[in-house]
Amino acid sequence: MTEPNKTSEDPMTEPSDPHRRRPAWLQVVLALLVLAAGIAVLTLFLKYRKSPERAEQEVAPPLVQVATLTAGDVQMEVQGYGTVSPKVQVQIIPEVAGRVVFVHSELKAGGIIPAHERIIQIDPCDYELAVRQSEATVAEAQVRLDTEIAEAEVARREWRQLHPETEPSSPLVLREPQIQRARAGLESAKAQLAIAELRLLRTQISLPFDVMIANESVDLGQYVGMGQALATAYGIDAFEIEVPLEDADLAWFDIFRAFGGQGGMGDGTARPTAAVEADFAGRAVAWTGHVTRTTGQVDRLSRMVPVVIEVPRPLDTTDGKPPLFPGAFVKVVIAGKTLQDAIAVPRDAIRGQDSVWIVEEGRLRVVSLDIVRTDREFAYITSGLPDGALIVTSALDAVVDGMAVRLPDETEPSQPNEATVPDDASEKGQ
Repeated sequence: MTEPNKTSEDPMTEPSDPHRRRPAWLQVVLALLVLAAGIAVLTLFLKYRKSPERAEQEVAPPLVQVATLTAGDVQMEVQGYGTVSPKVQVQIIPEVAGRVVFVHSELKAGGIIPAHERIIQIDPCDYELAVRQSEATVAEAQVRLDTEIAEAEVARREWRQLHPETEPSSPLVLREPQIQRARAGLESAKAQLAIAELRLLRTQISLPFDVMIANESVDLGQYVGMGQALATAYGIDAFEIEVPLEDADLAWFDIFRAFGGQGGMGDGTARPTAAVEADFAGRAVAWTGHVTRTTGQVDRLSRMVPVVIEVPRPLDTTDGKPPLFPGAFVKVVIAGKTLQDAIAVPRDAIRGQDSVWIVEEGRLRVVSLDIVRTDREFAYITSGLPDGALIVTSALDAVVDGMAVRLPDETEPSQPNEATVPDDASEKGQ
């Protein structure tokens, strides 16, 4: 038997190679079926999908800090700064020349010398001799006058004996010119004696008030000339402070009525008081003074009005305060008029020129004020705010009149914002 031909194939049998490619038309059919199935699934999904629910976004109102403002009588204060200077300052100058034989132990910078106490003594020997000489001249002139008067009396008697019931025709007969000359000589001698005594008195130098020595340039044994400055001293009964103020500040205390009085106003009222404050000797110290006057002019450069404050007994330390020295730079607070039913608003709470934020029933309100006066710390008003108002003292990024706010002592509830945003929109924003 012959073997069949291995290469011959039956056309009716299926191919035995599994990797044999399918026909192209079959692949296209399969792709169309898959695409149709996807479109059907997508159509069903879009038809039966649920729409996203619109939810309100919960936003907490901003937290604000507030202060409660109450109305009351508020005394205005006018503040300024100035330098302490002595009210009375003198130079110690001798009126006679000579050698210094005595110098007060406190004649040195910072020394205090009581009133009428001898400060410097110039050698009085020459002036004592001048007094004695003048006294002798007075005595001699007195004798000359007495002699002329006696001789005139003798001449009068002789005239009456020789010429009774008649008067001499010339005053020389009774020596009247000689008497006048002798009397004038006596007066001149007395004047010379007074000058000598005055010069002797001026060899001792003192002052009629308590002083503190600022500087000195004299030593024991030094020869000083008339008119030579030996020391500088200032009175310690009172010091003064010249404080420049704006003219608007003068309306808050009665300065102009002070021109008519000595210890007070022209109508008898007391002068405005002032607290003088400074950091001295390691602590804050305050002295009490009063307003005395203005300098009577306006500074041409700053347009400020200088007001003078007087501090009595500035070196008194009996109450434990340190002394107030000239040259100290101090703050002055003048007690002014009183505003009735006024509210003091902190300057930090003023928004813009004249507005504040207040809280009413959990809502922020913008209120415009009529400000009467402002200083470095407060703005004062007499109307426009209710008594006990809660004023916002903290800052906010954005403010809308009527917006909801919360206070520190309240819980933090979440209140819905008026504008709602869908969830998907918020996710897109993120």
